[in-house]
Amino acid sequence: MGELSSLESRYGAANYKPLPVTLVRGEGVHVSANGGAEAVETALKAARKWAYKVKGVPTERAEIIAAEGNFHGRTIAIVGFSSVPQYREGFGPFPAGFKLVPFGDAGALEAAITPCTAAFLIEPIQGEGGINVPPAGYLAKVARICRARNVLLICDEIQTGLGRTGRLLACQHDGVRPDGVTLGKALGGGLIPVSLFLARREVMDVFEPGDHGSTFGGNPIAAAVGRAALDTLVREKLVERVAALGPYLLSRLVGIKNPLVREVRGRGLFAGIELDAKKIDANVVVERLLRVGILTKATHRNTIRLAPPFVIKKSEIDWALDRIEQVLGEVAEDMAEPLVAH
Repeated sequence: MGELSSLESRYGAANYKPLPVTLVRGEGVHVSANGGAEAVETALKAARKWAYKVKGVPTERAEIIAAEGNFHGRTIAIVGFSSVPQYREGFGPFPAGFKLVPFGDAGALEAAITPCTAAFLIEPIQGEGGINVPPAGYLAKVARICRARNVLLICDEIQTGLGRTGRLLACQHDGVRPDGVTLGKALGGGLIPVSLFLARREVMDVFEPGDHGSTFGGNPIAAAVGRAALDTLVREKLVERVAALGPYLLSRLVGIKNPLVREVRGRGLFAGIELDAKKIDANVVVERLLRVGILTKATHRNTIRLAPPFVIKKSEIDWALDRIEQVLGEVAEDMAEPLVAH
């Protein structure tokens, strides 16, 4: 066995090693995967096993808390703790051991924790849920509660991580260093699916050989792409660029005066325009925007999500916002006629 290990060390692809573990500028261990849901599943497995091996939770009793309005993926386990009926309908029964608390309510989390709670899984900003930004200081309060109650804090940064909000990780806005982080999307540089679960060594060391694996997770091509994406973020100072442009984008959006707009939410280059559902379906506006060259997506809460590329110029933001304002104005003028998304 020693000889085989030596051969692997000398000649193996080392496909779980190329991605640098410097995302939080500290020690940690990571497991590479493909899609984001796979990274979240890895986090759930690690949290449960940590609860049994380290925290001492009785066998088969570990529970994980998530937030209402969450979107962590589409596997059976993950949709099982979704609060969106469409994601659950027709797919039950679902695995037990999960509970939900209101997003942004630290007191509700504290009340929901029991001696069997393994982890709290949370998106720093809920993307698919409607660009829901929690109250200032929420993550910091959550981190203190989890630390005091010996509960792992796992931040799902698949949508918000790697610069999207103007920090490398969105949890850094609250000065929080979680016990575990899931990453994806931007990690693949728009080229190939790459995701990972990054955690403290105490958490990841609960895995033993054979406990977990992924056929293509951490394959050499994906790992090379992931490393190149991280290098590009640093070399081209893209996170700093988002931090500089984000406030301008949001200020332009807030400046739109239109009776269809209920609220503008966001951080960095991650913004949402919530429209009045009693007046208009967000998909109508999404389709109209597409006709003038702007690609957006309707999310929950009747919200149009904007996630422009990090390399966008200020002049291009102006170009896009002028057209968004124009389209919203045209739609408002057309309200005398019934509008239906098609």
